[in-house]
Amino acid sequence: MIYDLIVVGGGPAGLAAAISAKKCGLSNVLVLERDSRAGGILLQCIHNGFGLHYFGEELTGPEYAGRFVAEAESLSVEIKVNTMVLEIRKGDALHKVTAINSSDGLTVFETKTISIATGCRERTRGALVIPGTRPSGIFTAGSAQRFVNIDGYLPGKKVVILGSGDIGLIMARRLTLEGAEVKVVCEIMNYSAGLARNMTQCLENFDIPLKLSTTIVQIHGEDRVSGVTIASVDEHRKPVPGTEEFIPCDTVLLSVGLIPENEISVAAGVQIDSITSGPSVNQFMETSIPGIFACGNSVHVHDLVDHVTEESLLMGKSAAEYIKNQDFKSSDKYVPVKIPVMPGNRVRYTVPQQLELEPSLFENADGGADKKTEPKIRIMFRAADVYRSVLVSVYAGTKLLSQQKKRIIRPGELQTIDVKASSFKELYSSPQPVIVSIELPEDAID
Repeated sequence: MIYDLIVVGGGPAGLAAAISAKKCGLSNVLVLERDSRAGGILLQCIHNGFGLHYFGEELTGPEYAGRFVAEAESLSVEIKVNTMVLEIRKGDALHKVTAINSSDGLTVFETKTISIATGCRERTRGALVIPGTRPSGIFTAGSAQRFVNIDGYLPGKKVVILGSGDIGLIMARRLTLEGAEVKVVCEIMNYSAGLARNMTQCLENFDIPLKLSTTIVQIHGEDRVSGVTIASVDEHRKPVPGTEEFIPCDTVLLSVGLIPENEISVAAGVQIDSITSGPSVNQFMETSIPGIFACGNSVHVHDLVDHVTEESLLMGKSAAEYIKNQDFKSSDKYVPVKIPVMPGNRVRYTVPQQLELEPSLFENADGGADKKTEPKIRIMFRAADVYRSVLVSVYAGTKLLSQQKKRIIRPGELQTIDVKASSFKELYSSPQPVIVSIELPEDAID
């Protein structure tokens, strides 16, 4: 069988992409998931707060995932669990996906399009190079979450958390509710890496101390962690001598960032963004290889699963459009103009990394069109620091394409700006890079 779309990963991104593709007319859609159940990381996220943007109601992680699993099954999306994808090979008309499981053995699937929705993995102690001994009791926050919420094990009773990512903040609350004592949350930056609501609900409401510009400089213990030494850091993130403090504990949780899982993408020849560590994509979520798309945390780390869903729905629609217009896109009549999208002042990265412009994009994008229905291109970006009372500006050369006021922007919260498609019309004939910048009030002062 030749599939229309094969989705690698059965988490929230992969399920949403498969559902969207089905609704847009694709008949043969296959999801390959390495875990025993579809749903991804949401299955262990038993706290609420999911679905506020997409469903307009508060759901737990399993509830949110369950809705998409049920919808996928109702649309006859084929889902293979316990299936590991080993390789993706690009082709001219058809791509090949090599996978293995216990029932089918080694199988090579042929497909017209591929969606990479492999998610992220957590950064471990080895990536941080923290000095000290190697005792038991050191976990990533996600591993600890699985122990508590799925397996029913308490990883420790006196806990120090390094990093203020959302999973770490949520686990600080979770462990406290289970009777453990969270001694402190240390963050090497001078701002929290998590959402503002998690800072309030998980730390402030439970009187858990947060130390900014602080890191662990030594882990102590033989068989089990006996304590850690923390210290303040300077503007270069170097420990400041004389600020050391020993904190007794039996457990260390690491919440120090996520890394998109893209080994398969790299092996397939997909272009990778050096900042996000995910595939470079255009506004259709298509990678550098035609017919291979990517979505969710495999592209860049999201804060809210609702945004993952929205992005993945777009990707599924784009895959369907790709197949529908494949003959036209392979003809000489299709001459797209590729425009790079680049981070400007105070912006760390942008997604998409490039725009693919061609005349059909502007068919319903004239200035006289209804503003509510006029096509828009969404640009996502992440700030380099905390900024207040700013303007988010999108430029093509010196021409301002769009501008939006923001009261506050934090690195821990993904930002978006929607730009009218008609704004890019001139770039089709006169290509220029698109720049996204965060502008402070003093920038306007001569």
